[in-house]
Amino acid sequence: MSPVAFHLLGTDGAARLGRLETAHGTVETPAFMPVGTAGTVKAMMPESVTATGAQIVLGNTYHLMLRPGAERVARLGGLHRFMNWPGPILTDSGGFQVMSLSKLRKLDEQGVTFQSHLDGSSHLLTPERSMEVQRQLDADITMSFDECTPFPASEDQAAQSMQLSMRWAQRSRDAFVARPGYGLFGIVQGGVYPELRRHSVEALLAIGFDGYAVGGLAVGEGQDEMFRILDATVPWLPADRPRYLMGVGKPADIVGAVLRGIDMFDCVLPTRSGRTGQAFTSRGTVNIRNARHQDDGRPLEEGCGCPACRNYSRAYLHHLAKAEEVLGLMLLTWHNLHYYQDLMRGLRGAIGEGRLARYAADFAALQDCGDLDPL
Repeated sequence: MSPVAFHLLGTDGAARLGRLETAHGTVETPAFMPVGTAGTVKAMMPESVTATGAQIVLGNTYHLMLRPGAERVARLGGLHRFMNWPGPILTDSGGFQVMSLSKLRKLDEQGVTFQSHLDGSSHLLTPERSMEVQRQLDADITMSFDECTPFPASEDQAAQSMQLSMRWAQRSRDAFVARPGYGLFGIVQGGVYPELRRHSVEALLAIGFDGYAVGGLAVGEGQDEMFRILDATVPWLPADRPRYLMGVGKPADIVGAVLRGIDMFDCVLPTRSGRTGQAFTSRGTVNIRNARHQDDGRPLEEGCGCPACRNYSRAYLHHLAKAEEVLGLMLLTWHNLHYYQDLMRGLRGAIGEGRLARYAADFAALQDCGDLDPL
């Protein structure tokens, strides 16, 4: 019985070019996963997400177990059929959302008892229940249940949190039902303390997982600190398993993490920014609501192949944003996801051709140039 399979195709320094095979298709890495928290990538049709180049999306245990319910999704054929996404799906375990969204939480060795942010109903989420929900959703990649260590945290607090997550990781492994093409990832915790991170990796390796995620970063520690922790953590991770940096992030964060050997990413930033009028371009971010764009007949970015850039001007996108038209949210979201997938294609190509250092330097220099000159 073979779980998800990861093939390392090439390296450039610490960066890796790979291929992840799952029950619902193949993912080329490094890869960015659009976030479809509640069974939809906001403001996008599934075929539109595919058109950006995305091969895998992320769903969330916490949100889907509360609404519409994992049992209902299972009866209707699983999340792939339910949301009309035929490709691979990774589901977050729900641990982060339990801590950040729910009310009246009570955490103990068993799990987390919490009240729903939707209706106040009481729920218990344990490693075993998280595995059950993710199986009902039919996730290709299941995440082990963990506690997202708060930031900032003392070394003692981070150690206690990490040790609890490692005990939950063992219970997650024990409860996971192995099937061909499906895998379970462990999550490295330990806050900003390299020794705790190393101990967490050692504990996870002793349990054995199909992939390894680095959790508990991009929570306020800043880019330099995040990179410091990655530098201390990633070398301990096995080369024959995919590495996933959870909840990251900004384009510069992704490039820096790829340079350090990370293979997979997710973040709400491109979709959330699209809904608030911010677009990502090769020369940095653009606030399309800014008055400077109201008479600008140029595309958002020259050479971009997304519908927003092919068919519409900055002036029109500015008008849609100011008028709060839904089409504006859709076009900017599509552009941002297209930009992120273009970035991943560029990174994969650079790794494959052994020119990643030059690609990263050119990326940084162009970002520093700022947006297009005013008319």
